[in-house]
Amino acid sequence: MVDTPWLRDQNIDPKSIHDYVRSGWLERVIRGVYRRPLPENVQASSDTEWQIPLLSLQWIMDWDVHLGGESALDLAGYSHYLSLGQRPRIHLYGDTPSWLKRLPTKTKFVIHRRSLFGNDHSGINETNRDKSGNRSDDTNQKAVNVWRWPIKASSPERAILEALDELPKHASFDNLDKVFEGLTTLRPKMLDTLLASCESVKVRRLFFVYADRHNHAWRQYIDTSKVDFGSGPRALAEGGKLHPTYKIYVPEGLLPAESMRAFDD
Repeated sequence: MVDTPWLRDQNIDPKSIHDYVRSGWLERVIRGVYRRPLPENVQASSDTEWQIPLLSLQWIMDWDVHLGGESALDLAGYSHYLSLGQRPRIHLYGDTPSWLKRLPTKTKFVIHRRSLFGNDHSGINETNRDKSGNRSDDTNQKAVNVWRWPIKASSPERAILEALDELPKHASFDNLDKVFEGLTTLRPKMLDTLLASCESVKVRRLFFVYADRHNHAWRQYIDTSKVDFGSGPRALAEGGKLHPTYKIYVPEGLLPAESMRAFDD
C-alpha cells in the first residue's frame, strides 16, 4: 500500500497513476492511497487488514511508527481483552499519515505520540511472527503473505508500560491485571532501562503496584531504590484507595492483602 506523495517520489505522475488504476495494475483504496490488487481468490483477513497498511508504512514509505501497548502484547501472545461491541483497537506509536484513520477497515487505529520514553527507542523490536505457520519463502503459497516483512513492535516490557499509560480513561485496571498475570518472563535489564527513561511518574508507580501484586520471579531483580517515584500522592482511580507503598489511588482490589484487612477492620 502506498500513497500519492510516495508515488511522486518514484517519479510517477498523476496521469500514470490514473493509467495504472484503469489498467488494473493499481487499486484505489481511498483518495490518494493505492495498493497492488490482491488475487481474485484471496481476501484480506481481520489481521492483514491492519498489518498491510502498517507494514507498508514501516517498510515501503519509511514512516517512523511501531505497534505498541495492548496491541503489541496481543501480537506477542498475551491475552487482549476487548469490550464487546467495539471495533478492535490497533495502538500505533510515532508518526503516521492523516489518511490512515480513514481506511475502510474493521479495526480502529489509535495513534499515540512517543512522549512516554522521550527519544529512547529501547524495546522496539522486529517481530517476524507468522501466525499461520507458513514460511515466508514458500513460493507455492496462494495467499499474499504479509509476513515477508517483520512488524516493528514494542517488546512486552515496553508494551506493558505503554498500556499502563492509558489508565484510567482508555484502558481497564482489571484487564491489565489479567495481562500482567501472564507476564512471567519479562527481562529485568530491559525493564531497568525503560523505567529509567520513562517520563511518567504515574506509569512507574502503577507498574510496581502490579509487579508487587503478582510477584513474578523477575521482580526480585529490580531495585526500586533507583526508580524515581516523584513525591506526594497521585489521584487516579475515581473512588479508589491510596496504595500504601506507591501513593497512588487505585481500585481497592489492587491493594496489598494487609491493606485490605486494615480497611475491613
